[in-house]
Amino acid sequence: MRVPFTKMHGAGNDFVVIDARESFAADFWSVDRIRHLASRHLGVGADQVLLVEKPRPLDGVKAQGDEAQFLYRIFNADGHEVEQCGNGARCFARFVLDRGLAQGPGIRVQTRAGLIEPVRLANNNIRVDMGRPRLDAADLPFETQGLASRRVHAITLYELDVSSSGELAWVAPVSMGNPHLVQWLEVAPTDKLIEDQGLWLQSHRRLPQRVNAGFARIENQSAIALRVFERGAGETLSCGTGACAAAVAGIAQGRLNSSVPVSVATRGGVLQIEWSGSLHDSVFLAGPAETVFEGVIEL
Repeated sequence: MRVPFTKMHGAGNDFVVIDARESFAADFWSVDRIRHLASRHLGVGADQVLLVEKPRPLDGVKAQGDEAQFLYRIFNADGHEVEQCGNGARCFARFVLDRGLAQGPGIRVQTRAGLIEPVRLANNNIRVDMGRPRLDAADLPFETQGLASRRVHAITLYELDVSSSGELAWVAPVSMGNPHLVQWLEVAPTDKLIEDQGLWLQSHRRLPQRVNAGFARIENQSAIALRVFERGAGETLSCGTGACAAAVAGIAQGRLNSSVPVSVATRGGVLQIEWSGSLHDSVFLAGPAETVFEGVIEL
């Protein structure tokens, strides 16, 4: 089958985006097909594959009635479907708005993590209401029984072995609809540290659904530097939900200011995160979404 696609990126986090509203049955998207599309040697190459579908019930997750205009599905490069991707949400929105599939500037999109509402800004960036963060370790899930813990303002940190050598670090659990552990570093991390700890945490017995591992460094009260090792994709140039999780963890600990947007510098670009500090309020993510090229691949 010949499949049209669009290659896009959000701050360097790259995607293959496919309009699957009419042409493809849900069971067409096998793990092997997704892996082939995402392969940088044998396919198009991407961190994630994104599907634009019509709203419908999803494996126990109800469609959001008449609210949602689209269903947004996300597959990591390893072929497995995940709940949410912030950079992908911006590219998804840019895709449907640029093609006139919806009248902007805002759209309503169903995901496995709930309804999101991306909006195109005047500068052509996309801003997404990512929903409310959850700071309970059980929401990841993260099994914390027996771990040392300490409460820092609005969040509980846990001391976890983060490498095969038994190195311990304090980590902050944050769910943005998908699981994150945020670790604060005093100096810039090495590539080896990120890969070693990222791979270790992917198979950690206390994280049965794996985790996105964030390595953050405070620049000032409204700016951080961040690198993320994503489950199923490895380290990416940027991670939207990871940027949200790091900003939330910093604000919840009192290390970042909640009254102004937090600039999150990733290797692929800068993202802007806004959160009031209240668990009743949504986190907002803003940043670029760019089309790279279009094509057709034989599957």
